Amino acid sequence: MPRYTKKQGQYLTYVYYYSRLHGRPPAESEMQRYFRVSPASEHQMVLTLERNQLITRVPGAPRSIRLNLTRPELIELLSSLLLEAKDGSLSEP
Repeated sequence: MPRYTKKQGQYLTYVYYYSRLHGRPPAESEMQRYFRVSPASEHQMVLTLERNQLITRVPGAPRSIRLNLTRPELIELLSSLLLEAKDGSLSEP
């Protein structure tokens, strides 16, 4: 059973793939644009992920978000995303 909600999983997946593609973590403003949320909503999600120990970051340091998932948790996260896409139940951000 995952220790994150579906929406939190979407943010974690975004951080994972963005970091893989660009070689650095996303800026909070990039996540805000991608998920089409206000800066306050996006920042609240980052704080929630950090409080739940799903990510670590350095407050005030740009692009410092790091995933705090074990390898099995990461595999579960990415597998669930693939299953949702296959079933057609993957929703827009």
